[in-house]
Amino acid sequence: MPEAAELYNAMNPWSGRSDDRFYLDLVLGADAVLDVGCGTGTLLSKAREAGHTGRLVGFDPDADMLAQAPGGLDLSLGDMSTLRWDGEFDLAVMTGHAFQCLLTDSDVLTTLRGVRDALKPGGRFVFETRNPVAREWEQWPKGGFEFPWEGEQVRVFYEVRPIVGDVVDVVENIVADGWRRADAGQLRFLSAERLAELVAESGLLLEEQYGTWDRDPFTPDSAEIISVLRRA
Repeated sequence: MPEAAELYNAMNPWSGRSDDRFYLDLVLGADAVLDVGCGTGTLLSKAREAGHTGRLVGFDPDADMLAQAPGGLDLSLGDMSTLRWDGEFDLAVMTGHAFQCLLTDSDVLTTLRGVRDALKPGGRFVFETRNPVAREWEQWPKGGFEFPWEGEQVRVFYEVRPIVGDVVDVVENIVADGWRRADAGQLRFLSAERLAELVAESGLLLEEQYGTWDRDPFTPDSAEIISVLRRA
């Protein structure tokens, strides 16, 4: 049975969809970029392929994910509780709803403050989190998808337990002929109001907030909370 990290790129291929383009454009417009929770390094790799010649750095707490990254990238194992940079980056990004893996206020503040310190004055941190008002987790068990892997079609579907507080327990089932994975995880659905409070507590400034990848302004019923923070 393959490990989850081995399947990740096949399950989440770079498609040039709107969120991919949103982040790639940001990275290409900055000289020094930090990818927070970079996974398999896809965004940084695509930026290099697109001609970025500046500094591209990523880190992730999952060694198996980093092992799937292409060679030649500046990647580290760890998180903002173990890694530190001092005023070195124009831009930091956190993509793929990875922000929702920060399950406590302490986790969020550790990350926000670590990113703040890593940014140059005026540098920006851009990330997205799903708006709990949309209750997207309720739709996950109704869907699912398939993807090709090593000559066969693999099916993915989800089981979701009722939300407790603002944390959802979800099981990702990955099924193929002869094997099956069931990976349990948790995701936090922070409200826009609580997110704003934590941002203020971290010392970062909330510069802009979008509700779509086309940069439409965030509204209370937007599906996404796409935040642009700035170091003063």
